[in-house]
Amino acid sequence: MDKITIYCDGGSRGNPGPAALGVYIPDFKKEYSQYLGKTTNNDAEYQAIIFALKKIKQLVGKAKTKKTEVEIKADSELIVNQLNGEYKIKEKSLIPFFIEIWNLKQDFKKINFKHIPREQNTRADFLVNKELNSQNSLF
Repeated sequence: MDKITIYCDGGSRGNPGPAALGVYIPDFKKEYSQYLGKTTNNDAEYQAIIFALKKIKQLVGKAKTKKTEVEIKADSELIVNQLNGEYKIKEKSLIPFFIEIWNLKQDFKKINFKHIPREQNTRADFLVNKELNSQNSLF
């Protein structure tokens, strides 16, 4: 598989508030969600992309990663435009996430970040909300 598409979403209830990430990888028929604790929406969005890139490295294996093109689809216009170098990062707390993604990018042949409307990111959004709902039931 030379090109992999990943749908990512992160969200918090309150900003900051309880947060989670959702990652859907249709090429592998895989989906993931993870509770992040209390954080902001933007932090959760970045963490979803970091999680997705690390997961792809595991799924394809280190040897094939350099030959793999990845398209990250996310509904956060801010994050996508920051990662594409179109917007400056004004929130200092986001810089470490940006650097981690920059470093992860070096392991791949190519990574494209594409902004999509929320309606096209329903699976990843569902995973975020499912995770947040399951955490709610624990308290």
